[in-house]
Amino acid sequence: QVQLAESGGGLVQPGGSLTLSCAASGSIFRINSMGWHRQAPGKQRELVAAISNGGRANYADSVKGRFTISRDNAKNTVYLQMNNLKPEDAAVYYCNAEVLVSWYSANTNHWGQGTQVTVSS
Repeated sequence: QVQLAESGGGLVQPGGSLTLSCAASGSIFRINSMGWHRQAPGKQRELVAAISNGGRANYADSVKGRFTISRDNAKNTVYLQMNNLKPEDAAVYYCNAEVLVSWYSANTNHWGQGTQVTVSS
């Protein structure tokens, strides 16, 4: 019923930038927290950044000062601006959203399909 569509992944050189987008669609009453996780081959999935409905953001220490998360509540969309990319940032990036389907429903968690980010010279 709720789907998350990610876009913006690709290949960049070290020091380059990419912007990821994730648009939620379906039966949505309210989206609470939204965020981005990433998983590199052979590594655990890790939180990159998260943002509350009110705009409060949290970041992993490894991306602080380089990545910026933002959201447009009217469009049910979250963004991740990634600057000064490093080879260790290469991973599949997954969008996550905590969604309230109706005023009487419990929150539910949803995940996107993932978008590949490759950083190589």
